[in-house]
Amino acid sequence: MSPALPIALSCGEPAGIGPEIAMKAWAALKDSVPFFYIGDPAHLDGPVSVISDPSEAISVAAGSLSVLPLPFEGTRSPGLPQPAQAQSVIDAIARGVELVQAGQASALTTCPIHKKALQDGAGFAYPGHTEYLASLGGVGSVVMMLACDELRVVPATIHIPLKDVPAHLSAANLTDTILITHAALRRDFCIDAPKIAVAGLNPHAGEGGAMGLEEIELIAPTLDALRAEGLDLIGPLSADTMFHARARAGYDAAIAMYHDQALIPIKTIDFDRGVNVTLGLPFIRTSPDHGTAFDIAGKDVADPTSLIEALKMAQRMAEARA
Repeated sequence: MSPALPIALSCGEPAGIGPEIAMKAWAALKDSVPFFYIGDPAHLDGPVSVISDPSEAISVAAGSLSVLPLPFEGTRSPGLPQPAQAQSVIDAIARGVELVQAGQASALTTCPIHKKALQDGAGFAYPGHTEYLASLGGVGSVVMMLACDELRVVPATIHIPLKDVPAHLSAANLTDTILITHAALRRDFCIDAPKIAVAGLNPHAGEGGAMGLEEIELIAPTLDALRAEGLDLIGPLSADTMFHARARAGYDAAIAMYHDQALIPIKTIDFDRGVNVTLGLPFIRTSPDHGTAFDIAGKDVADPTSLIEALKMAQRMAEARA
């Protein structure tokens, strides 16, 4: 069953592969996952229907990609971001959030942006998509989940140097990460009693303190406190033994301590179908787990699989909330 409302798809950086994968995603999904594109219809190569209201998207989804038009200055230049277009990229995201929060769209899926292009062209003041969405949603704490059919994994720290990870880990941020993940598994993935596995920071989860004390002094006490509140947690576990198939069967999501500890396993297991989900927002947001791919933009070779999976996951999450 499709949600009663379509999904909003923000266009992302038009010099990247966003317009191409949006059109390919529509061709693959059509009315099975109705969505509308927020951006410039001139950037798209294929059957489009310009709409004035999101409610029109469902009726035309079988025959064309619905576009809620947003003007961009100049023409699309694959591989070469145009500073004058940066503000429209930001506006498309804000418009998508506005429509979801107004109850006119069931979820927001975002095509990739290029942060430097937005900073150079529009003074974008946020480290990335996620932080901007958190600001628009009026929340302070959000977490990034990477998900595919075989694994859901959440890094407790994200885009920081590896040498800085221990200093950024704290009982407060680890607690927030686990609680936000637990709530999302119940609300958005229909798992009534989630079981969450938590990795250690050091090799062999510190090996009793021989390879580090973070597990003993920080991670284990934090997990014990949350277990006392009723959460079903496993760990801290050695990260090198928690992602094989038999281990994955024993939990619903994994918490990793840093970026690569989370992303290497999911990209190894299912590189093309990974989806980025922002947890902790007051609305649903998914995105493909890749960037703008300027090197192949405009060549019609971009693979839309991750965007297709992001739209399908957004639909499933919307149905779970409904």
